[in-house]
Amino acid sequence: MTAVAHTWDVRLPSTCMLIPFSRKNCFQLLYNLKVPAAGFKNTVKGALILQSISNDVYQNLAVEDWIHDHMTLDNKPVLLFWRNSPSVVIGRHQNPWQECNLNLMREEGVKLARRRSGGGTVYHDMGNINLTFFTTKKKYDRMENLKLLVRALNAIQPQLDVQPTKRFDLLLDGQFKISGTASKIGRMTAYHHCTLLCSTDGTLLSSLLKSPYQGIRSNATASIPSSVRNLLEKDPTLTCEVLINAIAVEYAAYHQTDNHIILINPKDETQFPGINSKAKELQTWEWIYGKTPKFSVNTSFNVSHGQSHLEIKVFLDIKNGRIEICNIEAPDHWLPLEIRDKLNSSFIGSKFCPAEVTMLTNILHRTCAEDGELQSKWNILCEKIKGIM
Repeated sequence: MTAVAHTWDVRLPSTCMLIPFSRKNCFQLLYNLKVPAAGFKNTVKGALILQSISNDVYQNLAVEDWIHDHMTLDNKPVLLFWRNSPSVVIGRHQNPWQECNLNLMREEGVKLARRRSGGGTVYHDMGNINLTFFTTKKKYDRMENLKLLVRALNAIQPQLDVQPTKRFDLLLDGQFKISGTASKIGRMTAYHHCTLLCSTDGTLLSSLLKSPYQGIRSNATASIPSSVRNLLEKDPTLTCEVLINAIAVEYAAYHQTDNHIILINPKDETQFPGINSKAKELQTWEWIYGKTPKFSVNTSFNVSHGQSHLEIKVFLDIKNGRIEICNIEAPDHWLPLEIRDKLNSSFIGSKFCPAEVTMLTNILHRTCAEDGELQSKWNILCEKIKGIM
């Protein structure tokens, strides 16, 4: 299935305005920043509505963190709209091998990101709207935010049956999930972000959020599968642009403020000092995979041996995304114990990823360059092991 287009035509809707920024006036007219070098006087009262012009998942997650860390939110809540090119976003305490089909994601060019909030795994593309509600910790209220979304939807289509649930999802017609929730609560500030399915590629969503990997044991937070539906399937007039504008109007009315949407560029250091280092960190292997809670893999597979098949057993302990314990069991007549021990010890400390296995395979080949049969068996084993990564 071809992924949804990676580009977004950023045209200003009627409620949008693009404010020119420079290092000097970086949010000078908007909010006090919690950084000494940019503690500008705020002349705007009430809530603020922002929309990211980027569709890069790492940049958009970084701007969330930046706003949470650097903007003063006392009596000045913020709503941020953002959309991403195809990507899978896992929760802070989740296991990507348990949550999604990493091999298919590599084939489709779909990015994997780990956010700083909890919750389950979601698929993003340009047919999904992400909304982040920033407030002080005291005023953090997920249910109030979801009710605001329901009012906005009913304002443009009164016949829509959309209700929030106790799990802080939004259900369409009492059964189809159109929005999921996650949040981060800091010492003084908090944010609640949620999705809103408009015209997402449902086939890709269901394929990517289905792990093919067997034998994983983990205490990581597990996602709860749900039936989903796009709002556009219910009413073809409910485009992303229409929904964004309706939500902005409702948010502004609730907070008694202007409903202008200010477009922001989350990779511009003059607007958000230090943001590119945040985005860079979110792209590292150490963050995406290395933050996975400790888990184990206990699986087996068959290999051909003459007219029969032999069972190979694999047990792995993975900590911080790296193999801590490796035990590959194979019949001695197929792979001698000395060779198995060398293979097991070679994996210790390596990243639990296909590229690392390929590198190790190449190194092992050089240790037995004259033994073609042994090289062939190593190839078979390593390809099978890559299949569980």
